[in-house]
Amino acid sequence: MAEDRLSMSVLEAIGATPLVALDRLCAGVDGRILAKLEYLNPGHSKKDRIALAMIDEAESRGELLPEQTVVELTSGNCGTGLAIVCAVKDHPFVAVMSRGNSVERARMMRAFGAEVVLVDQHPGSVPGRVSGDDLDLVERQTQRVVIERGAFRANQFELAACVRAHREHTASEILAQSGGGLTAFCDFVGSGSSFCGCATAFKEHDPSIRCYVVEPVGAAALAGHQVTHPAHRIQGGGYARAQLPLLDAGVVDGYLQVSDASAVAMARDLARREGLFAGFSSGANVAAALQLLRGPCQGGCVAVLLSDSGMKYLSTDLWTQ
Repeated sequence: MAEDRLSMSVLEAIGATPLVALDRLCAGVDGRILAKLEYLNPGHSKKDRIALAMIDEAESRGELLPEQTVVELTSGNCGTGLAIVCAVKDHPFVAVMSRGNSVERARMMRAFGAEVVLVDQHPGSVPGRVSGDDLDLVERQTQRVVIERGAFRANQFELAACVRAHREHTASEILAQSGGGLTAFCDFVGSGSSFCGCATAFKEHDPSIRCYVVEPVGAAALAGHQVTHPAHRIQGGGYARAQLPLLDAGVVDGYLQVSDASAVAMARDLARREGLFAGFSSGANVAAALQLLRGPCQGGCVAVLLSDSGMKYLSTDLWTQ
């Protein structure tokens, strides 16, 4: 429920998203899943939180000057969040993104006034499916644009502000909204900031809360598996990178893998059975949470993030049935 006060800008609407029990999807399962509706942020994803944190911190430290350009590599969600924040704070923003990401994301960023630089996929990559090789090409182009523009790099894969945003806000909201009954948390990993921020806060609150990294089947590099399917369909993460600077292995209790088919089917079930219109990674998170309730966390209460909106995938095969 919205607070009974006037917000002075859209930035004050970031966060404080609802937590919803998925009791219909859990019918017949011993346990409960609680879903944090991050797609209700203004930019329709959890990345709004880190976008605001990175820009606020850079401005306060003098690392980002008034009207200086901001540049970032993005699959679209962080870029949309940064486009919103930069629009309000009068910073030009340049998003650098692979052509393998859905076209809705580029259109959204441009609507907020961002310049979008699209990078061709790596030879042999599958259109619509961004691999680690594709991301490496985007990273090189991002570095070039930063130098050319004399820009501030809002580096979502390395800036500690991203972890703090989820540790201090997302996780504390979940703990308050859940009433203290949480027993586990699982999260599909892109940069690792939402997993690490939430898991750290949960462990500080109660060390018995078990926290699991979610990866695609065939691209579970963090779990130490051989990468056989880098061109998976789950956009926004699963880049088959064995090392992520923001991911603290000390708060990882285990690793879960979700297939493309399971992620897609669960995203569709979320819409049909719970009225929640979310994307690929949200489907992966809920599918992984059900794995936990049918296995090591039977009888427990698992929290997940519904990371972004299904509206961002209307041009993809997620909703082609």
